[in-house]
Amino acid sequence: MESVPDDVLVRILAGLPAEELVLVCRLVCNQWKNIVDGADLWQMKCHQEGFDEMETGNWKTVYFLKKRKKNLIKNPCGEEGFEFWDEIQNEGDGWNIEELPGDCGMEFPTEGVQKYYASSFEWCSKSQLIDLLQEGYCEELMDVEQPHIMINDWYAARSDAGCLYELCVQLLSDTRDVMTEYKSEIITIPQDTDGGWNQLSHTFSGYGPGVRFIRFQHGGQDAVYWKGWFGVRVTNSSFNRKQTCETKNASSSSYPKTGHWIIRAERVTRL
Repeated sequence: MESVPDDVLVRILAGLPAEELVLVCRLVCNQWKNIVDGADLWQMKCHQEGFDEMETGNWKTVYFLKKRKKNLIKNPCGEEGFEFWDEIQNEGDGWNIEELPGDCGMEFPTEGVQKYYASSFEWCSKSQLIDLLQEGYCEELMDVEQPHIMINDWYAARSDAGCLYELCVQLLSDTRDVMTEYKSEIITIPQDTDGGWNQLSHTFSGYGPGVRFIRFQHGGQDAVYWKGWFGVRVTNSSFNRKQTCETKNASSSSYPKTGHWIIRAERVTRL
């Protein structure tokens, strides 16, 4: 096969699944390895998928990131009950799932969200563990390219009852040791507000090689200690890669030891 010109081989290999290219084809011979590791093949595959916007200096990275746009937090709005959530803490009367807008609440600012989780008069929390390798975020992508990781969560209080809310997100190693962590302050919404929805976002970048899992945990309670579900409401939690990411070389010595954290909390009202 080494007699086949590179440009012809690129067109042939571009028809194969990306996973086969990386795991099988690049092991065939040096010519195939160089093509799979090169830019032309991945630029062609990007064009085949309609991924023409160059977000990084690496077409291979563009391809894999574009193919992994889905939200990795499962059942974020309670449509499937508590499926996929674990470490559920049900103090007071525990978590409840309610239909939007709910009593003393407001509609969600974007379409498609129908339900939310409501907490009670003592602390309630729940979490999900995301296996990045299982979701297709390969070791090379996480260790070398290190795409920015954006976490979003939405929370609200009833207009007649204040609430407390907290978010904690951890990036974990393959042995589930904490590599870096974002933990919000305990956010207080006072009683007699409009019941509108708030968004809390955090972006991880420069977190170094070795991230294999993400643990997402949020929770809260009411501020008036009323029986029932007068505590914080949460919904539409999401984990996505951010569009911009830094292209790094393969030497682990080039990675910073700590992540650069950015936190943004904003109030969103329906237009």
